[in-house]
Order: sequence, then C-alpha cells, then structure tokens
Amino acid sequence: MKLTLYFKKFFNSSQFSGIMLILCVIVSLLIANSSAGESFQKLLDTTVGTSLFHLEYPISIWINDGLMAIFFLLVGLEIKREIIEGELSSFKNASLPIFAAVGGMLVPAVIFTIFNYGTPYENGWGIPMATDIAFSLAIISMLGSRIPNSIKIFLAALAIVDDLGAILVIAIFYTDQIHWVYLFLSLGVTILLFLLNFFKVTKLIFYIILGLFLWYFLHHSGIHATIAGVLLAFSIPTNESNTEISPLEKLEHQLQFPVSFLIMPVFALANTNITFTNGMVGGLTSTLGLGIICGLVLGKLIGINLFSFLAIKLKVSSLPQNSSWRQMIGVGCLAGIGFTMSIFISLLSFKTEIQIQDEAKFAILVASFLSAFLGFIILKISSKKYSGE
Repeated sequence: MKLTLYFKKFFNSSQFSGIMLILCVIVSLLIANSSAGESFQKLLDTTVGTSLFHLEYPISIWINDGLMAIFFLLVGLEIKREIIEGELSSFKNASLPIFAAVGGMLVPAVIFTIFNYGTPYENGWGIPMATDIAFSLAIISMLGSRIPNSIKIFLAALAIVDDLGAILVIAIFYTDQIHWVYLFLSLGVTILLFLLNFFKVTKLIFYIILGLFLWYFLHHSGIHATIAGVLLAFSIPTNESNTEISPLEKLEHQLQFPVSFLIMPVFALANTNITFTNGMVGGLTSTLGLGIICGLVLGKLIGINLFSFLAIKLKVSSLPQNSSWRQMIGVGCLAGIGFTMSIFISLLSFKTEIQIQDEAKFAILVASFLSAFLGFIILKISSKKYSGE
C-alpha cells in the first residue's frame, strides 16, 4: 500500500500528543471550576493585536481562528498528499469520506429537529452536525498501529469535509452579515495561490504570504477563517517522486511538531474551559440536551455508516483498505466528538440566552466524551495489530 512517510510520522507523534490533549482537557475543566476559573477566562478574553489593520481580537479568537488554521493547513497537506499518491488517489476511496460526511451532517440535524421542532431550541439544529477534527484525530492516534492507516486517513478526510460543511452552514444560516468585498478578495487570493502552483512556483514563502492575506480576508468576510488553512494546503505544490522532497513535504515536516505539541494542547486548554452551573445536569434530559446527545452519539454513527453503506452498495465507493465495518462503526462514534464547532454553533444559535448556551455546552461535552469513549473501545476491540503499513 502506498502511504506517505510524513503521514506515519504525523500519527506516531500524535500518539503522545493525544495523551497531552486529554490531560489539557482535564486541566482546563479543573481550572474552569476552581477559584482560578474567572482569571483564566479573563485571560482568554484579553484583547491583543493592533487596531491599524483591524486585528484586535481576544486570545481565544486568535487560538480558534488563527492557530487552528495552521492545524487545518497540516491536515489539508496530508489529505492532498493522499489524493496525489496515497489512500485517496482512486475515486472510490476519495468519494467515501464525502458521502460519509454528508450523512454525518444530515442525520444528526434531523434527529435534533425531531426532538426540538416547534420549541424555543429549534434554531440549534446545526449543533450536532460538526465533528471536532483535532480531538477525533487525537483519540484515534492513541491506538497507534492497532488501526490501519487507511481508517485514520478516512477519518481525517471525513472530518475535513464535515468541518467545511459546518462552516458553510454557519455562513448561510448563522452569520448575521457576510462582507462580500472581503469574500471576493478571498476568492482572488485563492486564484493567485493556484496560479502559483500552475506556473510551478516552488518557493514556500510566496504561498505563506498569500495564505496570510487569505486568512485575513476570510476572517473579515464573516466566514470561519480556518478554511484558509485547507485552501492554502491544496495550493502547495507536490510531486509523486520518492527521490525529491516537494514543497508540500517540507511544510508538512516543519509543521508536525508545533501542531502536535503546541497548537493542539493550547486549543484544548482554551476550549474545554466550561464552568459547571446549576441546571446543567437537568438540561441533559430536556429536548435540547437529548437532541444534542442523540444527534452526536447516534446521529453521527447512523449517518456516516448508512451513507457509506449505500455508496459502497451502489459501487460508487469502496471500504478503506484493510478495514472492516466494525472499524467504520468505531469511526462513526469518534465523529460524534462535536466540541469546538458545536459549541460555536450553540453560541450563535442562542446569542442572548446564557442559560441555554450553558445547557447546550454541557450536553456537547457529555456527548463528546461518550462518543470518544465508545469509539476508542470499539476500535480497540475490533482491530488487530497492524504493522509495516
């Protein structure tokens, strides 16, 4: 099987970073519910930057929109590499994550709507649609060589498509105003990036400079700026040669350590900062809580596997190499880790209703932990030891 050396290195390093991520989640929850919680939240809300170019944002925004764009850049580079010469190089393999992601968005939204149609919570239908790519990849990486790399690549591609879908949902249904000038400027920069690729420009600095402009324009357009990382990744030139290191491979190598051991842990510390309040536990049995939990835990599992099954039966797609349906069930569970994007959509859904936001956050946290636990256990007991892939 053709697999990139960098992809293996990425997930091998992520085994340790995955443990770091879990520890950061625990530490963040402990801080948030201690006497230091208020000070920590004030730190995250501290505005830094410059007003000269309208770049003054809270630290939490710099983490979620800035640092995570770099994470998306790395994963986008890995996905492009696999499309060119790896697991996703055939249409049947490349199409499966797309079908799975569509099912993984539609079914959870339907389940949430069934619970909440006609209630004050119905606007939150987008909450269980999202998969948290950072946490889901961290959990699967902790299983190491027990899981075939094809399954890891499938989850990464599925999560990318899922997050792009969530970004579109936010842009269309949850954004008050799209700034079209900035959006068209983003399109222009994207075209320039791919023109650089077309004319075989290999100096990474030109792509990075344009990538910064792309992030800036997208952020000011009202669309979640992490998509800039994916667009930049797909413009970076690569090759199918095993003898010459391409710009894509160089950038992968440079990003692996800071992403695994700095960006992801900082992301976990900032985004698990949830303070438990009265009524949160009771909120789990409300239609809001049930819609979120059932949407993420069951909806993702059913949607991903149902649409994957249909795509394979119709001979449009094929199962990832050396994988089984039991492993696909495990992946479907891991995709139920909604977390950051789900919390973000819940804030947009209930802008002025703090108590409902808190109930939604707690339901997302519970659903994400359930999904992570179930996915990890199912993948662990259903997978034999893989080596030499």
